[in-house]
Amino acid sequence: MGRIVAPFVGFDNELPSLLTFKWHLKIIPLIPSGVDVMNRLSDMQLLVDAADLNSLSAAGRRAGLSPAAASACVQRVESMLGARLFERTTRQLRMTDEGRIYIAACRAALETMKEAERAVRSGTDAVSGTLRVSAPSDLGRNLLVHILNRFMEQHPDVRVVLTLSDSLSRFVPDDIDIAVRVGPLVDSDLVARHLADSWRVVCASPACIDIHGMPQRPDDLVDLPTLVLTTQAGPRNEWQLGEDVVRVRRYHECTDSEVIRTWAMLGRGFAYRQLWAVAADVDAGRLRLVHAPAWSAPSPIHAMYHPNAFQPPRVRRFVEFLQEAFAQRFGSAGGLAKGFMDEA
Repeated sequence: MGRIVAPFVGFDNELPSLLTFKWHLKIIPLIPSGVDVMNRLSDMQLLVDAADLNSLSAAGRRAGLSPAAASACVQRVESMLGARLFERTTRQLRMTDEGRIYIAACRAALETMKEAERAVRSGTDAVSGTLRVSAPSDLGRNLLVHILNRFMEQHPDVRVVLTLSDSLSRFVPDDIDIAVRVGPLVDSDLVARHLADSWRVVCASPACIDIHGMPQRPDDLVDLPTLVLTTQAGPRNEWQLGEDVVRVRRYHECTDSEVIRTWAMLGRGFAYRQLWAVAADVDAGRLRLVHAPAWSAPSPIHAMYHPNAFQPPRVRRFVEFLQEAFAQRFGSAGGLAKGFMDEA
């Protein structure tokens, strides 16, 4: 019987995170030639449904299978792969790390097949299907939600799954089509499309500045009250202010960037925020910038995605839509933002 090369996973630091996998090679038996391709697709759909429903029995009912037949299907795939995809107990169904990788690939394969069928039936480059997008919370609330709304108006057959978090990794999980990321790029195999230039700035309310005074040197912030966003990597208390890097020490912290913004407006301390996130507050007088643009750091915005040979039309169109929307938003910036960019 022939053999094929297939991916196998290992961990960098023994941390069971999908994002820390390194790919190695493992030799597994080739699938017998008599296996019906349609059965393989049915197996994939069952695995995806089981992961989504968190129940193998429910996935089996959706496919018209008995619990025993559904369980046999999963065991057959696991045997073929030489890896366990689910941890099964009487009360719950939990994907293993290998299961997350394989089922994400199954989901992509099924989406690609459905996309091809829709394109053939319509005879056009139809835009439909599920678009999975992830972004930082601030960017999602302030900008992306409106961009997505306009995209959905133009493409009503697209279903959007939007994931927002202030603890996003620079890596992009396999089940995300497009990740919008803010900050300098890191080396990766992902495709990155530049959307806009942005900056992180120090800001505070007029009341806070009246009480504590306007800091004159970056080091002055070390012992002034500050507000810090906390992520999975810990508190972001190192602030780049032009050529200087300051580690603030007296700070309140929160995992939600919107709380940091509200605390800043209430006078709780100095905050280090994206310019676009506080521009309206500065224009309205609720916040003041501190020595901008001198005390700022570049923080470009990119759309990132996996370099698949076949990109569904919805992904290609949305990347183009993002670039146009950000060009309009940042290219025609007025008020504070325009003045800041002219000085920077």
